[in-house]
Formats: sequence, C-alpha cells, structure tokens
Amino acid sequence: MMLVHEIMSANAECVEPTCNLRQAAQRMQRLDVGCLPICGEGNRLQGMVTDRDIILRAVAVGRDLEQTSVEEIMSHEVRYCFDDQSIEQAANLMEEKQIRRLVVLNRDKNLVGILSLGDIAARGHNDQLSGEALEKVCEPAH
Repeated sequence: MMLVHEIMSANAECVEPTCNLRQAAQRMQRLDVGCLPICGEGNRLQGMVTDRDIILRAVAVGRDLEQTSVEEIMSHEVRYCFDDQSIEQAANLMEEKQIRRLVVLNRDKNLVGILSLGDIAARGHNDQLSGEALEKVCEPAH
C-alpha cells in the first residue's frame, strides 16, 4: 500500500493571508502551479487560493490586484489528507468531493505538501485508481 507522502509534491510553498493577488499570481507563474495554500504562523493552513479564484473573484469583478489580499478571496473550506494516509483514501476523497488536488498535512496539521490527480497518475503505480479518480472528478456536478 502506497502512502500519500511517497507521491505528493513536497515542500509546497504557501503565502501569507496579507499577500496581494498580483504577488500570488506571480508566485503561481514562477512555480508553475494553479493554487497556493494560505498559511499563518507555523505553516498552519488557513485557506487556499487558485488561479480560478483570482480570475472569477477578483479580475472579473474589477478588484485591484495590488490592493486585494488573498485572504479576501480565498476558499476557507480546504479539503486535505494526511501524509500517512493511503493514496487510495486520498483518491476516494478527491472522487467524493470532485476536486483535483488536496493539501497534505502531517498529524500536527502543518502543511507538508500537495497531492494532485497528476501525482496519483504519474507516481501512484495504479492505473485503475487514477483512471477512476479522474472519471469521478470530471463528472458534471448534480
């Protein structure tokens, strides 16, 4: 049984809640990622901001990217898994919630990585699991 920490993208960078949207977008560009965890002191997860959040919750409504903080548009309800869980459990959560990535926490609830469907497909060594997860995540919401 493979565990999440074996295939996750470790050392995920996070941003502070006060970071402005332009800085967050530039960090996403530099890291070539579509999301950033929002962390306070001690890498404590507070939320998540995605490239889609920036477009739909800020750009589309004319918010100033320099004056708007990630805290103002971030998603507060962040789905996560633990680094010592099986990849099957993580994939099942992705399927159930129809999400493409999970924040990975240690048992002290500190951020340790990000797990994406791509990680499961590329490094999970279980084509059936990754295929099923992708199929469920891509189903239209009811």
